[in-house]
Amino acid sequence: MDQAEIKSRESNETNKTTLDAVVIGAGIAGLYQLHRMRQLGLKVRAFEAGSGVGGTWYWNRYPGARFDSQVEVYQYWFSEDLYKAWKPSERFPAQPETEQWLNFVADRFDLKKDIQFSTRIESATYREKDGRWDVVTSDGEHIDTQYLLACCGMLSAPLNERFPGQSTFKGVITHTGLWPKGGVDLKGKRVAVVGTGATGIQVIQTIAPEVGSMKVFVRTPQYIVPMRNPKYSQADWDRWSGRFNELKTRVRTTFAGFDYDFENRPWAELTADERTEVLEKYWNDGSLSMWLATFPEMFFDEAVSAVVSDFVRDKMRKRLRHDPKLCDLLIPSEADYGFGTHRVPLETKYLEVYLQDNVEGVNCRKTPIERIVLEGIQTSDGKVHEVDIIILAVGFDAGSGALSRIDIRGREGRSLKDRWHDDIRTAMGLQVHGYPNLFTTGAPLAPSAALCNMTTCLQQQVDWIADCIAYARENGKHVVEATKEFEDNWVKHHDETAAATLVVKTDSWYMGSNVDGKPRRLLAYIGGVGNYNRQCDELAANGYQGFAMT
Repeated sequence: MDQAEIKSRESNETNKTTLDAVVIGAGIAGLYQLHRMRQLGLKVRAFEAGSGVGGTWYWNRYPGARFDSQVEVYQYWFSEDLYKAWKPSERFPAQPETEQWLNFVADRFDLKKDIQFSTRIESATYREKDGRWDVVTSDGEHIDTQYLLACCGMLSAPLNERFPGQSTFKGVITHTGLWPKGGVDLKGKRVAVVGTGATGIQVIQTIAPEVGSMKVFVRTPQYIVPMRNPKYSQADWDRWSGRFNELKTRVRTTFAGFDYDFENRPWAELTADERTEVLEKYWNDGSLSMWLATFPEMFFDEAVSAVVSDFVRDKMRKRLRHDPKLCDLLIPSEADYGFGTHRVPLETKYLEVYLQDNVEGVNCRKTPIERIVLEGIQTSDGKVHEVDIIILAVGFDAGSGALSRIDIRGREGRSLKDRWHDDIRTAMGLQVHGYPNLFTTGAPLAPSAALCNMTTCLQQQVDWIADCIAYARENGKHVVEATKEFEDNWVKHHDETAAATLVVKTDSWYMGSNVDGKPRRLLAYIGGVGNYNRQCDELAANGYQGFAMT
């Protein structure tokens, strides 16, 4: 070792910070994980790439951004006083209000003093000799920590380098998940929106009245459900607050972590008219209940899926005035996929946008985007669509992407990125075998953004992790690691559960299909939130069998 290396090592040792726990991220999960670790008396710090708290609700500040879980259940459940203290303005609040709410939470519990902002975790290396992690930040700080708690988010690794030639575009180009804080001036501009998933739909319907013209590049048509978004008065919120304990218990037991569930009579027991009556009722509710509280048979039975899908297609055709070209462009066909097997977006007059004279839909199934050029977007027919602004609503490397972008190395220096490049595996989405004392939330093979109200699932996972760490400490254990056998059994159960559904027969980000080379596996556990929570509770009650503690 030469003198420079010796000095560098000495400098690193001098600058090393020792902690009990490092939390990655300051969104919904990260804030609560920090709170729980402090309750355990641990020396903990959270690291956040953004300049403020919020996670998803910090980065996704694009026009029209709002969540599609009703605000009465998109909540923290650890404090009834907190629930009552913040009155939402409407059923589905927009991004600015949600970011304000999360700042309110952080300030109320004085969390920001233990959050280091504008800092990314670059690498984390497990030390087998003493069961701790060496963590390096983007500032060059070296941290020695026992626990590494990843609260990076399910949808937080934007696919921002999506097309060749993006750097050559002379105008403004931005990904919805990296929207500038100062906004983008769209008034009177020629705008292209690439992508029509839940995010693209929100953008398109919001900016349509403002832009000079808009071209929407549509590859995968989407089934939609109209959002019903009434304003909430103080009296409304007082009524919801009175149900706090009921809702807190309820969301842990339902299929998708909402206060509604599949509670209708079985499909086979109903007449055609009775089935239509159920579908109309939930369609008019204007929430994700149309997807997650009507008929579970739509996930398993192709005949049921066909009827439900045609019900939605008929609603969409009417709104598009039965225009054959628009219906072909915007409505999934029987050959595409069934309603509910992809993420279902809520919308507000989205389809009507395409009836405007200044809006054009470009069919990317017929003429895919080839590249971005100086003037705009070039499609496979050689046409250059000239625009001033390109908005990329092209999604994320979901589930695994956020952790894969950090150089995480476990036992024997094994790269997590390399491991997940071969096969995406976890132990209930809580740990990965070979990476001791690394705990994860919103990770693959747990209920997550695809099939769960995120506040429900993230809080449950944070609580389980905190209780597991508390149990280990109480029993004098310093290292917690999921066994290979437990992980193998969970992956087998996860895959068998998924294989019984129609979801695995489709291509979407649910299956990792939107990222070239990504292993094909349903990223979210589809066995139900209530069922998952029950299994987690049983693990804890049985002394965390399947998780080796030393």
